[in-house]
Amino acid sequence: MTPPRDARSVAAELRQLVVDGSLDIPDPGSGRTLERWAALALLGCRDLTLARLGEGHLDAVSILHQAGRTEVPNALYGVWAARSGGTGAVLNDNKLSGTVRFCSGAHGLDRALVAALTPAGESVLLDVDLLDPRILRQTGTWQAVGMDASDSPDVVFADLPVTDEDRVGDPGFYLDRPGFWWGGGGVAAVWYGGARGLVDRTTEYLRSGKGPDEHQLAHLGDLEATLAATASLLQATARLIDDSPSTNVMQEIWVLRAAVERVVRATVDQVPRITGPTPLSRDRDFAQALADLQVYVRQHHAERDLAALGRLISEGKDVTWPPR
Repeated sequence: MTPPRDARSVAAELRQLVVDGSLDIPDPGSGRTLERWAALALLGCRDLTLARLGEGHLDAVSILHQAGRTEVPNALYGVWAARSGGTGAVLNDNKLSGTVRFCSGAHGLDRALVAALTPAGESVLLDVDLLDPRILRQTGTWQAVGMDASDSPDVVFADLPVTDEDRVGDPGFYLDRPGFWWGGGGVAAVWYGGARGLVDRTTEYLRSGKGPDEHQLAHLGDLEATLAATASLLQATARLIDDSPSTNVMQEIWVLRAAVERVVRATVDQVPRITGPTPLSRDRDFAQALADLQVYVRQHHAERDLAALGRLISEGKDVTWPPR
């Protein structure tokens, strides 16, 4: 039996991938977006907590490139931008303060791109060295079993001094660049990989037993068909980005994320119905993969995101793919 994962071992595994070049993956919009998303999906299939940190690192590196900057060699990066429940970072008089939730890799990363608001309401992005003692990790703020090894507590910035060198891009850069939506597609690729990995585990479980019944086979066939359709949409959206990187693909990414969220929900619902309680109670890795997927996919805002997408469609804004 493999030992339970912990945040330290996941961060160490990510660091090894960075050092040995395994995460030297092309930036999105560079003509190889599909290759990038396929690599992210494979990470998600392998381990969602590792993929969560890997996606954040790769997104941060790409953001730096989009701003005309280079990353610190072999440093592990994250992107900390949540403004959940009225929290969020604030930049005032060149000092960073406030609480940011869901700071994945809080103890194991070297640097983070932190999104903050100024008193005037401007959005700014800061490249922060996480060794500064005025960055305080709030132990115990992550209570979920799912994604527990992603090391995602609240982080408090206690008047951390900021210089002009720490600023990444002009005000508004983080949200206004085309790459913001490309990054959202990369997250969807990780969700897809998590679903793919869980279905693969389920298939292996069925092969190891006395043989599946017709009900189990029906669920498995349904999931495979849905995964295949979603993979095709991932491929089409990646091609659209590379064929026309200046096109605003916000709506296409919303469609993609909604489609992947749907297949993840189907996977989370149907896999336990296929397997019954045995692997959920006797196989820690299997149960952990299911719990991780349930938590991670909730970065999609469910009906709120679907309503926003529906509003765009009702206003007559056509989806670019397929051509009409």
